[in-house]
Amino acid sequence: MKLIRFSYREKIRWGVLKGDRVFEYARPPFGKTSVKKRPLPLSAVRVCAPVEPSKIILAGLNYRDHAAELNMPLPKNPIIFLKPPTTIIGPSDAIRYPANVDRVDYEAELAVVIKKTAKNIPEKDVPKYILGYTCLNDVTARTIQTADGQWTRAKSFDTFCPIGPWIETKLDPSACRITATVNNEIKQDSSTSDFIFSINYLISFISRCMTLLPGDVIATGTPPGIGPLTVGDTVSITIEGIGSLTNQVVTA
Repeated sequence: MKLIRFSYREKIRWGVLKGDRVFEYARPPFGKTSVKKRPLPLSAVRVCAPVEPSKIILAGLNYRDHAAELNMPLPKNPIIFLKPPTTIIGPSDAIRYPANVDRVDYEAELAVVIKKTAKNIPEKDVPKYILGYTCLNDVTARTIQTADGQWTRAKSFDTFCPIGPWIETKLDPSACRITATVNNEIKQDSSTSDFIFSINYLISFISRCMTLLPGDVIATGTPPGIGPLTVGDTVSITIEGIGSLTNQVVTA
């Protein structure tokens, strides 16, 4: 099932996408809700980022082939960091290339959306806390990341977290093909089967550090092939079983 967040008549709404029709929900899908009877054509709405999280938690170096590409040892524990919610944009929104930044990179990632409050949850219980899955682009100011020696500033520019186009609730995330294309040329091409840390382990690990709230996003790392974007580029993140997230790069 594809959960969609959209704008219609200047109001943000939630619903479920079936084919080319959107069935609006009475309330957000983090608890009991109901579907309004009259659907809207998808062409009549503007698809928005599928979540408004309190926080975005990302895993660094979570693909074996990416670690090999960087000639780095596999981490013993997940490496986690944060992006602020102000980085979020939706499908078709523009990534704004900041002034005085030498290099901005794409990073294709599978993202998990949390369904209910989670703290200190065991691995076996993690699926109960997952609403679904979506595509995420961890846009990064690479030269700033290198210069700072830590990642916060490089990851936190406005528009540096495209996410969407919707949340897929019925997905086996264990072996999904994940790709990034720039101007229709494949740059990243891997599978979530190459994870170092499974989704269940990752979410359990994070929940032992911080409380996860409904709508929070956990991004699961990027495969090899990361590289630069330039103004005018169109970048797409595609994940098998979910769909594609496409954004264009513009001058800030």
